[in-house]
Amino acid sequence: MTNIKTTYAFYVQSAISFAAALLFMVGGIYFLPVDGWIRAFLCLGALFLVNSTFALAKCVRDQQEQRAGEVRVEAYR
Repeated sequence: MTNIKTTYAFYVQSAISFAAALLFMVGGIYFLPVDGWIRAFLCLGALFLVNSTFALAKCVRDQQEQRAGEVRVEAYR
C-alpha cells in the first residue's frame, strides 16, 4: 500500500476555497433584505453546516485510517 502525500499547494487551495465560500455565504446572509431573526436563523444553519462538514471529514478520515490499520495487521499474519 502506498501513501499518497498531499502537497502544500493543495492545502493552500483548500483553505482559500473554504474561506471564500464562508465569506460569500456570510456576506450573502448579511446583505439579504430580511429581518434580523431570519438572518440569525440562516447564520445558525450555516454554522451547523460548517460543523457537520468538519465532523463528516473526520469520520471519513478515521474510517480510512482504520481500514489501513486492518490491512497492515492482515499483512503481518
